[in-house]
Amino acid sequence: MVTGHKAQDLRKRQSPIPHRACAWILTAAVTLCAVSIAPASATGTSSSIESTASDLFKTGDYAAVTALFQTIPPGTAVSNQVLRLSLLSYVRLGRPDEALAIYPRLVPAGHAHDAALLRPLALTVITSHVRDRKEHVRIAAYTALAELGLPETAAVLEDGLLDSSVLVRARAAEAIGKAGLAKKSGALRRALGDQMPTVRIAAMTALGEAKAVDLIDRFSKIARTDEGPESIFASAALYQMGRSDTLADITSSATLPDADLRMAALGVLGRLKRPASLAVLSQAVYDPNPAVRAFAAGALGEFGSPGGVAPLTHAIGDEVAMVRSVAAGSLGRLGIKNNHPLLQALTRDSSWQVRAAAAEGLLRLGEASGISLAAELARQADPSVRAAAAQALSATSDAQAVAILEPLLLDMQPLPRLMAARALGGNTGPVVPLLVNALRDSDEAVRIVAAGSMLRQLNRKHSPPRRR
Repeated sequence: MVTGHKAQDLRKRQSPIPHRACAWILTAAVTLCAVSIAPASATGTSSSIESTASDLFKTGDYAAVTALFQTIPPGTAVSNQVLRLSLLSYVRLGRPDEALAIYPRLVPAGHAHDAALLRPLALTVITSHVRDRKEHVRIAAYTALAELGLPETAAVLEDGLLDSSVLVRARAAEAIGKAGLAKKSGALRRALGDQMPTVRIAAMTALGEAKAVDLIDRFSKIARTDEGPESIFASAALYQMGRSDTLADITSSATLPDADLRMAALGVLGRLKRPASLAVLSQAVYDPNPAVRAFAAGALGEFGSPGGVAPLTHAIGDEVAMVRSVAAGSLGRLGIKNNHPLLQALTRDSSWQVRAAAAEGLLRLGEASGISLAAELARQADPSVRAAAAQALSATSDAQAVAILEPLLLDMQPLPRLMAARALGGNTGPVVPLLVNALRDSDEAVRIVAAGSMLRQLNRKHSPPRRR
């Protein structure tokens, strides 16, 4: 039998609730008990709970706020202020599922959504998974952060540079650059010494775009001594810092015997968009290696010059479907209406990847025929085809696109749901209710992508208009 001080110690160890929270829970429990005895005092009791929750929230005791909220019996009327403080407390504690369960009580179906609640909630859906035990979930989280580029996530992004996954570290480096934090990030500079080239390249790219001129000597050494793709990316970083002479080195790498070096050079030339590089990119669609030809076709789309139509016209006749698919997408990205017949012909291609890319290209040109093709692909038995249909629909804000994407959000397979959630992020229609539902998806990666799309929607709607 346990007695005396030992019993007190045992009770302390067994208590799952912080001592400070216990006091508030006891107060709330007594108050709620009084409600059942004296209904006339319900208003005063509600005010007491609201006051208590407000005081706890102001002091940053979010765990106590949620503990207090959990003592309220089901069916009891709760003020919006208590619900709001409880939701935000769950968000601050990194528990988005509990926060999302409260949201419909604050914003019933059919009411205007509350951006002030959805923004932190969506961000927490992403950041709560950055240390998930599953690698693909962490990759999804850091990919979403890289697409968003939010400076307030600086600590999370630098933490990602220490992850065991190469892809997570690379995405974290990219995200630091997108967030405008690269120039002052000591962690990103340390990533230049990462054991994996992929991470070092991502760090170099971010620092080059940030024009971190204090690294010119270090990048010059890499460009001069490295024999792999890193030398090309170091040269690209130097070019962005004003070293225009490095463009010749990048251009010459596009014809080297090593296919990886050729692809790296073509990708960089497409991104830099220098007029003198168009001839090199155009010639590369005739490369003997199909992967290089596909890289060239993609680089021509990113380059964005009308001069790319001729080589891309050749590429859409390539014997390899991957090359034709990338070329079709690039033709759409050029935004030239006269490319419509070329893309229309590809809607009858034997490869569904090519047909999906043709649909996306047509939608980028504002051609309604892309909608019908995407709808057809969305009905196919193969989930990869349905996912490709959703990807194609990301190129348009047509209301008909939403009508196709909505059932894809309920697909039996996660990939179509994920791609549909991603596509909705760029749609200008009333898609926030669909994304709120997608935040409850059974798949973590789908929830993360939906949260990223939600933030894109909210950021666009609340950004000041651009000056003309």
